[in-house]
Amino acid sequence: MLQKKKSVSKDKSFILWFEELGNTDVAYVGGKNASLGEMYRLLSKKGIRIPNGFAITSYAYRYVIKNAGIREEIKKILGQMNIHDTKSLAAAGSRIRKLIQKAEFPPELREEIVTAYLKLCKKEGTTDVAVRSSATAEDLPTASFAGQQETYLNINGEHALIESCKKCFASLFTDRAISYRVDKGFDHFKVALSIGIQKMVRSDLATSGVIFTLDTDSGFKDVVYITGIYGLGENIVQGKVNPDEFYVYKPTLAKGYSPILMKKAGNKHLRMVYQIGGNKSTKNIYVSKEDQKKLTLSDNEILILAKWAVEIEKHYNMPMDIEWAKDGKTGKLYVVQARPETVQSQKNLEILETYKLNQKSKILIQGIAIGSKIGEGKVNIIKNASDIHNFRKGQVLVTEMTDPDWEPIMKVASAIVTNRGGRTCHAAIVSRELGVPCVVGCGKATKILKNGEKVTVSCAEGEKGNVYSGLLEFKIEKTDLRKLKKPDVKLMMNLANPELAFTSAMIPNDGIGLAREEFIINSFIKIHPLALINYKTQNKKIREQIDNLTYGYKDKTKFFVDKLASGISMLAAACHPNDVIVRFSDFKSNEYANLIGGKAYEPKEDNPMIGWRGASRYYSEKFEKAFALECKAIKKVRDEMGLNNVKVMVPFCRTPEEGKNVIEVMRKNGLKQGKNELEIYVMCEIPSNVILADEFAKVFDGFSIGTNDLTQLTLGLDRDSELVAHLYDEQNPAVKEMVIRVIKAAKRNKRKIGICGEAASIPEFAKFLVENKIDSLSMVPDALMSVRQGLAKK
Repeated sequence: MLQKKKSVSKDKSFILWFEELGNTDVAYVGGKNASLGEMYRLLSKKGIRIPNGFAITSYAYRYVIKNAGIREEIKKILGQMNIHDTKSLAAAGSRIRKLIQKAEFPPELREEIVTAYLKLCKKEGTTDVAVRSSATAEDLPTASFAGQQETYLNINGEHALIESCKKCFASLFTDRAISYRVDKGFDHFKVALSIGIQKMVRSDLATSGVIFTLDTDSGFKDVVYITGIYGLGENIVQGKVNPDEFYVYKPTLAKGYSPILMKKAGNKHLRMVYQIGGNKSTKNIYVSKEDQKKLTLSDNEILILAKWAVEIEKHYNMPMDIEWAKDGKTGKLYVVQARPETVQSQKNLEILETYKLNQKSKILIQGIAIGSKIGEGKVNIIKNASDIHNFRKGQVLVTEMTDPDWEPIMKVASAIVTNRGGRTCHAAIVSRELGVPCVVGCGKATKILKNGEKVTVSCAEGEKGNVYSGLLEFKIEKTDLRKLKKPDVKLMMNLANPELAFTSAMIPNDGIGLAREEFIINSFIKIHPLALINYKTQNKKIREQIDNLTYGYKDKTKFFVDKLASGISMLAAACHPNDVIVRFSDFKSNEYANLIGGKAYEPKEDNPMIGWRGASRYYSEKFEKAFALECKAIKKVRDEMGLNNVKVMVPFCRTPEEGKNVIEVMRKNGLKQGKNELEIYVMCEIPSNVILADEFAKVFDGFSIGTNDLTQLTLGLDRDSELVAHLYDEQNPAVKEMVIRVIKAAKRNKRKIGICGEAASIPEFAKFLVENKIDSLSMVPDALMSVRQGLAKK
């Protein structure tokens, strides 16, 4: 019978149930089991489901080692091992694991494990369990032992359970675990292993995934990042599939909004399920093309998991790495594991480190960028873990996918490139911790790249990681944020790419002065809005293109609204509560025609630069329905997600009457000026905006100077023409006079005035603007730090 724990102290117990455990019990049951016990006891009351179970203690592990009399033999093997020789490490690890697996469990230990297992089966109505290792030095706030030891899923029956426990105990001495402990300075004999025996959640019949309570690449702490796949979660860590990705914004989630910032379908082509019969407990089966396109979580499930993650983070008071699973029989969600996040949360946020390429060359292959660093060296393609002894320090590791056995060489690589994997696969997790640039999910890196080839691996250019031919020059800029003097003007960013939002937000800024919708429409929507509105009348070829991009959307216009809202919300969340000024679409007719289905709706203009663009479109009968979709996207971001720091800006507004017409169309579509703090700005880029500034000030809440168009229209030239390009100069006295006049008019009318043109990043022009009392300067993120430093020297 199960011993009563009241009469036996924890340090002499073989078995401890989750309901008996808490965070202070790491020495007895390891970090993983202590955390499970803590959550089961305290967070289950708050609605977070944790599968029940028990822990086989570290005392039991030491009891087995002692009774088998193998401690000295293990010590001897470790003493003879050369940690820097992968062959020596592998041989030592193999010998030790065999010693432990041959050791018999004493009868009294075996009896307690089996009794507890049968009790769990009776209580939970199942005989399937997960057998998870939990090291006593595991998952500390400053070190992650994730993946160092083994986990066995779908274990059924007493014999299989005992054999899995032996393998778990032996996995304390996997090659990667030995290497990791040496690197981190842990004594091999001061670390013991506990085993968690946990009710198996039938995610093989449903879905599972990983949650981080911050952005894993930038360290941005105000989001919950969720990934999901079909079947058991091992395929995420092993990098066998690219998961779905979801971002939820914490601050407005806490206020009752539904701030799902982003939903992105991954290539979930494999599902890990139970294996009936055979040597292995699991197997992979293929997922249909149709199911691959579907998302693994509903909006409601995304929000539930996000709320649970926030609650767990709040309980532990630190960023967390959480595993979730959905039971396919009951449809219920569970948290099956939680540990501290150990990479981004440990960064020194007072020192900003920025990597920049000084050169470009041919891109050999692309994938998903992990981190934001750059590395270079000679390619070494390693296809099997048995060949890792051929790898040399400073080379670029190119492989199908890494697993924990590869860690001894990953830490000496200048960069890592893999064929498979997503942002939470093993290669991604470990490379972040090691600070090694990594590009995952390249597809054919092992075929395209050649052994000995010199390459530069760049993760410093957004979500895409690029592998360039040759060794390129790059620089690393370090800025001590504590020493930066705050200027007498707001410094904002020109930022349109949602994929760069969280990384760019780490640079000290006062918000986004220009977020161009065109980038989001071009990159993530790709379809002309009128082609979506008139979907049924499109020809077969256009409909097929639309169907491919809008999978899952019966209402094709909702696709436009959702995608545009997603891009805007990522930018807004990154800078919240600072202002994010979103400029409505400012495509010219020739640019709109390039979108899918666009040619049917766009006129051919001789000079589209000063043709049907900006404000003149929004109230036109030919385009008003398309503009309504933009309004709906803004309304969704502000009203459903709670991001009312989004302001809007009307471009190329030729007359105050045009401005009034646009504001009326906005009102009809639910965007009322002044309601819920909605401000509407006008781009000051036409001489009429300056000459009639007092009239425009009666219509709009502020101005943003666009020096690109204002310069060319003031000087009467086409900035794209090589014949007159030498005359284009933002610092021409005429342009400066226009700027001075509109700033004075804005101040006179108590309206906000900023600049979002490229001239803001020119040091002399920036000083000129500040001297004339402009409210804000907005520029590309790369220029922001140098402008700040330049203004501090004035």
